[in-house]
Amino acid sequence: MIERLRIRDLAIVEDVEIVFGPGLNALTGETGAGKSIVLGALALLAGARADATAVREGAEEAHVEAVFRTERLPALEAELRERGLEPEDGELIVTRSVARSGRSRATVAGRLVPVSTLAELFGERLEISSQHESQQLRRPERHGLLLDAFGGLLERRAAVARGHEALRALRAERAALRAAAEERARRRDFVAFQLGEIDAAGLAPGELAALGEEHARLAHAEERRAAAAAAAQALAGDAGAGGEAPAALDLVAAAAAGLEEAADHDPKLAAFAERLRAVHAELADLARDLERHADAVDVDPARCAAIEERLATLERLRRKYGAGEEEIFARRAALAEELAALEGSDEREAALAQEEEAAHARLAAEAAALSAGRREAAERLARDVEARLRQLEMPDARVEVALLPVEPDEGMPCGPSGAEQVELLLSANRGEPPRPLRRIASGGELSRVFLAIQGALRRTEGGMVLVFDEVDAGIGGRTAERVGRALAELAGEHQVLCITHLPQVAALATTQLRVAKRVQRGRTVTTVEALDGEARVEELARMAGGARVSEATRQHARELLRAGQGAPARAARPRRRSGAPTPAPPR
Repeated sequence: MIERLRIRDLAIVEDVEIVFGPGLNALTGETGAGKSIVLGALALLAGARADATAVREGAEEAHVEAVFRTERLPALEAELRERGLEPEDGELIVTRSVARSGRSRATVAGRLVPVSTLAELFGERLEISSQHESQQLRRPERHGLLLDAFGGLLERRAAVARGHEALRALRAERAALRAAAEERARRRDFVAFQLGEIDAAGLAPGELAALGEEHARLAHAEERRAAAAAAAQALAGDAGAGGEAPAALDLVAAAAAGLEEAADHDPKLAAFAERLRAVHAELADLARDLERHADAVDVDPARCAAIEERLATLERLRRKYGAGEEEIFARRAALAEELAALEGSDEREAALAQEEEAAHARLAAEAAALSAGRREAAERLARDVEARLRQLEMPDARVEVALLPVEPDEGMPCGPSGAEQVELLLSANRGEPPRPLRRIASGGELSRVFLAIQGALRRTEGGMVLVFDEVDAGIGGRTAERVGRALAELAGEHQVLCITHLPQVAALATTQLRVAKRVQRGRTVTTVEALDGEARVEELARMAGGARVSEATRQHARELLRAGQGAPARAARPRRRSGAPTPAPPR
């Protein structure tokens, strides 16, 4: 339950703190006093979208803070622990601020959290129902959700929706495969040709570099042989040349001999002569090696031409498939993968057909189970709502929950929400056939049907905060008292906050809060005051008699209050837990 709510700088609220009690809390006051602002603040705590224009004029941001009691919500406490958020002694503080710039912040248990966390934690635990919500009953698409919630079928409904989407996706993929079969065949032939062209070339790793080096050697073989032979001839001479060009070896030998002759007169020249003899021997070896190398050079024009032809083939491959071997091999791998996928399309289509058949069978079974659950739940919901409508001064009301078969898309066993459309039918008067709510129900009847359905939906749950905004619109008198008692019954398992203009409803509340506005320092501000004693009598009298309150009206208000706080009403109110806080007036 919400123990305290503080609102600052939101619309015309400057700073107000509200203390709620367990059970039924009634918010009363003149139209336009600011009751809807309280609803807006609660919606912010439930993760609703923030509106920067709601920030009070002159303030930089609006701020909402609530103290929740979590003792009766073990599931919520477990979720909080999973997120590292711990209530302190069952008390959880939640805040939401909205800046004029539009930026919004939220905290839970003192820790900054994404605003979406508020919706995840409190979206289904803090439920706000307005008169507009009751008007939603005129839309048949809402009825299926109501029935499935009542019957505990929401997970099965979700399973049908997931199965429907999965089957639709399989059918779409299979249709796309069939539609693209011709294009796929053309592409398969083209990819196979390219792959065959690469494979036919038979490119081996490192072949391009090896061929380039071999071609360079063969292309310059004659030049290399001639250079080696000329060097050998320069060193050793050429016997067939007639001795016209002196050989280097002969010159070195002659120089060495001359030095040896002169060494008789200059012993130092012997060393030079010895060095020349060593040079002569090295040059002779070099000349022989050059001759052998020249003889070994392979001049093979046929091999050179074959290499050039091979290089031309590989050059065409490079122009089409990559600048180098790595790119060509990568392209080949990609083509092979694509070809495998294209060749596997037929197998994929066959597999899809099997998957589609299995998915169709699963969906049909899920939809059949959902339909069976709906038939059983429809009877119970109709009986439950009829019984509650009798308590709400509609004694002759008859409710039917029609399950109308839907026409599914071709090839689908059902629609995304099942095999039937759900529609609530109502006969408000004896002898009239049940008709769709969108055609016959008045505003007051809709409000009572909505409240009856809410009572049926919430009968097995506990610990929620249910907020009703003028759900009693369009009714009065004895009916208003019955509506109030229905709200009080809901308050036996939940904390109920109800905005009402009916004294019969307000008199049944365990806590009554008056929302008013006044001018303060030239500005309009909203105040919230907890009422008790004569102040509460005065407010009930105002609600019953208007601006001019007479003593008779006050007496009527006292009677309403005595009746509302009597034994029958108390039986509908929740028992106060040991240690539960006692409501106190706002500061």
